[in-house]
Amino acid sequence: MEKLRVGLTQGDTNGVGLEVILKSIMPEGVTELYTPVLFANRKLTLSTLQAIGAENVRFQHIPSAAETVDGRINLVNIGDTPIEPSYGVPTPESGAAARQALQAAVQALKDGDIDVLVTGPVCKSVTHCEEFDFPGHTEYLEATLGEEGEKATMILFNSEMRVALLTIHEPVAKISDGVREDAITDTARRLDATLRRDFGCDRPRIAVLSLNPHCGDGGLIGDEEGREILPAVKRLQEDNILAFGPYPADGFFGGGLWKEFDVVLAMYHDQGLAPFKALDRGEGVNFTAGLGYVRTSPDHGTAYDIAGQMKADSTSMSQAIYRAIDIYRNRERYDEASANPLKPATQKL
Repeated sequence: MEKLRVGLTQGDTNGVGLEVILKSIMPEGVTELYTPVLFANRKLTLSTLQAIGAENVRFQHIPSAAETVDGRINLVNIGDTPIEPSYGVPTPESGAAARQALQAAVQALKDGDIDVLVTGPVCKSVTHCEEFDFPGHTEYLEATLGEEGEKATMILFNSEMRVALLTIHEPVAKISDGVREDAITDTARRLDATLRRDFGCDRPRIAVLSLNPHCGDGGLIGDEEGREILPAVKRLQEDNILAFGPYPADGFFGGGLWKEFDVVLAMYHDQGLAPFKALDRGEGVNFTAGLGYVRTSPDHGTAYDIAGQMKADSTSMSQAIYRAIDIYRNRERYDEASANPLKPATQKL
């Protein structure tokens, strides 16, 4: 099988992104499995290598991803000037560096110079600017990579569970505005499709969580369950999609009911991600589903509290790389199996 080209972005240069990337791609034999293409500042990359004791790792320095050399660790230099990190502190410079690496990698993905994209963690407050008016990676990728009608959905997953989000980076005060019947049904349909194509699930089972405590207690503490969520579940079932719920989030996770489903659809960010990260063992991966391109990232942030100490765990980043490759291969197999169905035989008279 042809080795895939995996694009990797440095993330916030004052965080742990570059550290965990280098720890993931430096082991001997990595280039026999895939070809890394790192979008990062050259000087900062070399100094980080030295700090983690990996000075023997050699890069193929290339002007752009179009010049990638398969079987080597490739480095596309980001930024004309060396970066002196201020570890642990979000700065406009670290945000700009993260933004530039992401934009270069996304262009390479669109041009076909890399096959999948794995992004390093960023600090949204310093990445955001007038020309980058997005609350996070997911929204940016939807705007730049999504074809007409495509909408990105955030899925966090590991080997045991998958959690998807209806609303993503929304203020808590605005969450209920996004909990609508049509939004729930559309998201669940996309989940059904991505589980089949990207994860190899034949008949995905989707659990839909409630918005309010105790499913609203019959409308006593909220009516979204009866007004929006339950009608959405019934519509999905009528369309032969195995959706169930709504379930109150506390008992659902606390009682282990999540083990009975292929994916859990949470109504908002912390409702799904807090229990996922509590149950995860540091192997979680963030996947941007619903687009024609494959993008993953580790499920952690910049970890400013330990940045520069070179003690960050790279497990989640390594998983993000290999899961991106898995998803790409699953898509190939699914598309091949679904293409060119046998034409019905014509009856000869």
